[in-house]
Amino acid sequence: MVFTRRGDGSVLELSKDQIRRDIEKGTNDAADRGNIPPLSREDQEHLLEIICRPGRFVGVEPGKELVLTYDEGSVKLMRLGISIGRVQDLQIYERCFGGDTAELAHIDYSFRPTKPIIHEEQAEMEQGLLVTVLPLFYGAMPNLALYSYPDGPTENPVELLPKGKIKEARQAYEEGIELAVKELVFVCSKMYEAGADGINFDTTGSAGDADFLATLRATEILKKKYPDICIEMGMAGEFILGMHGELYYDGVRLAGLYPHEQVKIAEKAGVTIFGPVVNINSSNSFPLDIARAVTFYKACGEAANIPVHANMGMGVGGIPIVDTPPVDALSRGSVAMAEIARMDGL
Repeated sequence: MVFTRRGDGSVLELSKDQIRRDIEKGTNDAADRGNIPPLSREDQEHLLEIICRPGRFVGVEPGKELVLTYDEGSVKLMRLGISIGRVQDLQIYERCFGGDTAELAHIDYSFRPTKPIIHEEQAEMEQGLLVTVLPLFYGAMPNLALYSYPDGPTENPVELLPKGKIKEARQAYEEGIELAVKELVFVCSKMYEAGADGINFDTTGSAGDADFLATLRATEILKKKYPDICIEMGMAGEFILGMHGELYYDGVRLAGLYPHEQVKIAEKAGVTIFGPVVNINSSNSFPLDIARAVTFYKACGEAANIPVHANMGMGVGGIPIVDTPPVDALSRGSVAMAEIARMDGL
């Protein structure tokens, strides 16, 4: 029997044959949903070998490591109850965790709440840059939901939709897009001018296709304004929710796009690094969840002309949904992303 996990992090023991069946089930599910090829039999056997490797922690051969980019880095330790300043948090990611990048973020982790305190954020960015060497991003969520009642000026489409007010809900989303684009461009411009090495639009699409469209438009404006700016776009889910349903970018309808389709749209907007997401089912086994994720990510990487950094951890990318992911599952998932999905980073 092989020691593995469920999607909720609990311990699970399976035979090799059971793991093989779960891998096949997971890759076929991804293939059916995304209309993409399943993993080859060779890749499935490779994934089986990775999952069954002895040892609590596994890794890749020296020289085959992937780049690590972090989202929400400067507040995660605080959320674990560790009282520490954000600049010191960045130093820990660089000097203790071995991060290839780090990210300054505000505790609210959305761009809208950052706007009123932009000068304080610029000062914190300057201090972080002075004491670190690695590329330092500024990141937050586009979070279109904050532009409607009770937090913003537009009507709340989530309240309008159950009432059958489809036209009014779509109008509210469209008004929110216009407001969001202006604030995303404003905040990102200020942080880039303060010295940020890049911008991370994290959890893009959390409010559906309108959220995705606002971020694409903001990216397009920023790339025209600052041609050398590095923009990382990390997604919220494996497909774009059609909350509006009739929104297009460059002639492509956004609702329902999967990672291998999302990345092509992101490229057109000017995104530098794309971070796809694949959701897990916490009742599934880790072998099933990671097989689904690897299948989607491999198709995304093959479709991309820009670096693809797989989102992994806390319920995405095949990793169990717990605050501190178990290292046995996390390391095996990471190896699979490097050796099978051929990702550029994590």
